[in-house]
Amino acid sequence: MWDTSKDYRILVANHAREQYLNIIQTASFRGNWNKKLAIETAKNMNSDFQSLSYSYLEGDDLVNSPDVAAIIEKGEKIVECLGGDGWNKSFISNAPKEDKEKTIENVAKVRFFIDSVLGLKDRLALGPINDPIIGIDIKVGEIMSVTKHPNADSLMICNVNLGKRAITVVTNDLNVKEGNSVGVSLLPPQSFMETTSEGMFLGMDGNILKEVEGNLGEMPKGIPMDSLNETRNLVEAFLK
Repeated sequence: MWDTSKDYRILVANHAREQYLNIIQTASFRGNWNKKLAIETAKNMNSDFQSLSYSYLEGDDLVNSPDVAAIIEKGEKIVECLGGDGWNKSFISNAPKEDKEKTIENVAKVRFFIDSVLGLKDRLALGPINDPIIGIDIKVGEIMSVTKHPNADSLMICNVNLGKRAITVVTNDLNVKEGNSVGVSLLPPQSFMETTSEGMFLGMDGNILKEVEGNLGEMPKGIPMDSLNETRNLVEAFLK
């Protein structure tokens, strides 16, 4: 039986919702958006997640359940409440200079929540997998640029192309180069010395995998299982 109460995909998406509510109620986002409805809609997701967590449905019955559909529908509504397509760029461009980096971090966390919700059906379609890594997306990326972190000699800032969008990843591997093909875990964003990282490169022993196989923006192929260990740990830490 598929124990949905312990499914990492559902747990991560719901925890991201709670983080989103903490941010959206306190952050001073500037722009044309409906804060009240953006909060109310996310709060109304709670009953959908509770029902889904204890549905004990399996297979297509779970994937196509009314609860999953309701969560995704509310996620799409939240995007409209935030300002529709380009909401994230609007919030960042309207932020005062002194609040820019904190706004970038908060926007990244909001986007993580939205991605977790809108991608929930596709993740559940992979079947009953009891592994923390199933709670987030792992994609093939191409490093487009690398710069030294302005506040930390031991860190590098990478602009990474995921096909449909680009993200920023902060890494402690000083040997990363433009053109490296990497595996990226799209983890809950974190700020490292005032620079927000939206994911983590797969790797082992302090070195990232730099020749990952697979299509850009899709799941990598043939990666060592050990390269996922840190991702597992960070997903578990997020849920705690």
